[in-house]
Amino acid sequence: MYSVAVQSEFIAQHYMIGGDFGPENHLHSHAYRIEIRLTGTTLDRNGFLVDIDPLSAGLEDVLGGVRDKTLNDLPDFQGLNPSIENLARILCRAFSSRFREARLSEIKVTIWESASAWAAYTESP
Repeated sequence: MYSVAVQSEFIAQHYMIGGDFGPENHLHSHAYRIEIRLTGTTLDRNGFLVDIDPLSAGLEDVLGGVRDKTLNDLPDFQGLNPSIENLARILCRAFSSRFREARLSEIKVTIWESASAWAAYTESP
């Protein structure tokens, strides 16, 4: 199995809803780090699972929808807590729609909201 991954960083704001989460119930920012990892068994004629340049460009394009925004205000988060778990799923699905290649078996998004706290979401295209 081959894997190719790229990482980036972005800042977004959110506040938790639906429970008593202390300070997390108030608007605050996170400096997130995100990794997109694509996995598959077959390389193309150039020896790539995917070309890293379009992968990086796709990541930056998807992040444009959340970078410097309040997640609670975005349509994808209506009625949802903007947890890193939900954020990982939403970004994974946005990203996977751009890379629906037959040779990919898995797309995984991992998001860190601090050096020690992360969540991931994986889907098969």
